[in-house]
Order: sequence, then structure tokens, then C-alpha cells
Amino acid sequence: MTTHQYDVAVVGAGTSGCYAAATVADAGYDVVVVERKDAEEAGHIACGDALKGASDFPEAIPKSQLEPAFTNTDVDHGRFEIPQEDTVLEIPVPGELAVIDRWEYGRCLIEGADESGAEFHYDTVVQDVLQDESGEVTGFDAIRKGDPVTYEADIVVDAAGALSLLQDKTDFEDATFDTNVRYSQFCSAYREIVEVEEPVEWDDALVFKPTERSAGYLWYFPRTDTEINVGLGFQMNEEPMELVEDLKRDLRGREEFRGAEVQDKLGAALPTRRPYDSAVAPGYMAVGDAAGHVNPTTGGGIAGAAYAGKYAAEQAIEAIEDGRTDEEAALWEYNVNVMDHFGARYAALDVYNIFTTAYDVDDLMGLLAALPGEKLAEALYGGSTSVGLGLKLKMAVKSFGHWGTIRDLYQTKKAADRLLAHYEDYPDDPSGFAAWQAERDAIMDDIYEVTGADPKY
Repeated sequence: MTTHQYDVAVVGAGTSGCYAAATVADAGYDVVVVERKDAEEAGHIACGDALKGASDFPEAIPKSQLEPAFTNTDVDHGRFEIPQEDTVLEIPVPGELAVIDRWEYGRCLIEGADESGAEFHYDTVVQDVLQDESGEVTGFDAIRKGDPVTYEADIVVDAAGALSLLQDKTDFEDATFDTNVRYSQFCSAYREIVEVEEPVEWDDALVFKPTERSAGYLWYFPRTDTEINVGLGFQMNEEPMELVEDLKRDLRGREEFRGAEVQDKLGAALPTRRPYDSAVAPGYMAVGDAAGHVNPTTGGGIAGAAYAGKYAAEQAIEAIEDGRTDEEAALWEYNVNVMDHFGARYAALDVYNIFTTAYDVDDLMGLLAALPGEKLAEALYGGSTSVGLGLKLKMAVKSFGHWGTIRDLYQTKKAADRLLAHYEDYPDDPSGFAAWQAERDAIMDDIYEVTGADPKY
């Protein structure tokens, strides 16, 4: 059996994996990225292709290196189609937006990490994780192009996605790593790239629409005015959808897609949950989808994944230089940086995701139609929102029949603010972790009581 030794071994060549590898390589350390796909397919994943925060990427692979994948930089707002209310709600989206060619973007990422000095091993499928007697992760076994191979490393970075095999194989019994993960915190999604005959009228918008069945939504994101990323998804704890047929049914009902041709199709499982409480264990860190680093209300994850990769790499470098790879000595700071940058906000947004599971779709759509677009934008992209007296009165008149839901939403908003404040006090070291979790769980109990939703965690 062949054995390879590296300072850092990264599993997965997605956004977080490539940024982690590029950051490590830039610092002069040996890093390998193992990827189960071949060199041609690497970077080809199911994605909505919408990119929020398009102006802000870590320095290891700068925006200029990714711009060839930017196909539509004119999108500037969201468009919510609400058939139940026969209305369309348009909301501003703060920050720079873009729609990308995700496959080309993936190639640009890999090229950037490769140019930094990272090594790539394609056609490599992880089989098991290696741990020493103390429980520290020291590498993994894999099959590379049909042959068994072992990878030994000071630090393993798990960038293997939402259904990471590494987490099934690793013993986290004595680590802080979050094991409170189950199917109800994920969604099943499917998307197609469709070429239409005539330019769409909404090529400057990200279009959303509720699905007819189950808790989910459809999206129509214009890569160009004639090439559209169309897709849908549903929560895995809800009644299953026939994703392909349900998408076709909606496309057939839209005049702009008459005569359209499908260019590409792909499905995936995606996290719709708060970030992991802790994504570190001795010798091991999880990043991106593998650590729940996705906005649970919109599904956006590219920006968070990029910075998660950067932060994990920085702590890996510090751990190697200090000669210690345990949680407390160096790796814990990765958790702190994630929560400080975007994790707290994503955790607060998860409260609204929980809220929607407890209400009828038609009632929610009626409420959505009554909300001012700018306030909805604040909730979706800022983590919370304020509702003044004048706005409350305006909403009350417009939303007659939904007052009970509005009352519950207001209470949910207050609970989300409490949760956000608590996450902003994330502990600086593992000694305060258990107490922090206990207080967070108490806040979550209040959230379940307010919303009437079944516990998600």
C-alpha cells in the first residue's frame, strides 16, 4: 500500500477545500487535496449559482481569479412569486450579487489552489479515518484509481460536503465536535441549466416561488438572459417530492420556457441548519457544507465556505508551528472566527427556517405578501430585522386574516435576536463550551414554544 505524508490533507475540492489548500500552500506547507471525481468533473456540483458577497473573497484565491466564471453581474434584487396571493414581491438584496457558471467557478478555484502549490489527487475515494490511541485524527485510508493508499497528515480538513463520510468514520466521543446532526436538518435538491429561446424579462433578479407540495421552493436564477439555472428542493423530514417531475410541471406552466433545452442536470443533499457548535476535533476540522456553513433560509453558502477554508487553514498553520494539534491549543480559534464572521448570523436565520415548518404554506405566503420588501431583505440577509409601530399598523391593515401569524413572527423575531446575541458571546476556549451550549438550548426551547415547531436539534 502506498503512503503519502503531508502537513495538511484536505478532502474535497469545493470552495472551502480549495481556499484551505491555497492558504496552507501560500504559507509554504505541503498540502494535498483528495477529490473523488476525475480532473474533468472536479468542481461540477449542484448549486443555484447565485453568489452573494461577490466582491469579497479571501486573498488566497482573489476575486480576479474567479471572474471568468461570473456570467451575470446585473442581478440586484430578489423576486418572490406568490401564486396563492396572485402577486409578486420584489426585495432589494444588500451587497454585490452575481450569478456564476458553477462548473467554471470550480475550475477557477482548483486552478487558484494549484498555482498556490497545492497538490491534487483525483479519482480518490476515502474509505476510513485514522486515529491514534488518544483519539487524534492522523490521516485516512482511500482508494485512488483502484489502488489502496494511505494519507498521513498533521491536520485533516474535512471539506467533503453535507454527507461527509469522514464524520461517519471518526470517533468524536472525547471531542467537542458537533454530533447533533440528522436528516431533518438537510434538504434534497435538484437543478437544471436550461437554455430558452428568448431573453427573460427578469434577467436582473433572483426568482423564488413556493412549491405546491412539501416545505420547499423553486428558483430561477439567470446566468444570462437566455441561460437559466432552475431548481427546487424540500426538507428531508417532509413528504418527499418527485423533484424532476415537479420541476418539469412548473416549467411547462411558464411561457418563457416553451421550447427550452436542458444543458445540464444534477442533484444533491444540502444542509439547512445552523453551523456546527464546534467543527474541530484533535487533528481535524470540518469546513463549508461539512460543517453547516450555509445560510439556512436562502441556501447561500459560497462566501461562508470560502472564509471557513481560510480560517481553518490559518489555525492548521498555527497548530503545526506550535507542534500541537489539539482543540484547545490552536484549533478552537477556528470556531471563534467562524461564529464571529458569519456563524452567529446564520444561527439566527435558522430560527426563521424553524418558524416556517410550523405553518401552512398558504398562510405563510399571505404573510410574505404583506411584508415590506426591505424588511424581508433585512431578515433574509442580515439575520434579524426591526418592526416599528407605524410599520406594524401598516402591516396590520394589509394583512388582515394573518394577525395571529404576525404575532407569532414578532415573538420569533425577538427570540432570534436573543439567539444572535448569545452566539456573539461564543466562548473563547472549550472550558466555557458546555455552559454556552446549555444556555443556547434553553433559548431554543423558548423558540420551539413560540413557534410550535417540532424540535430540529
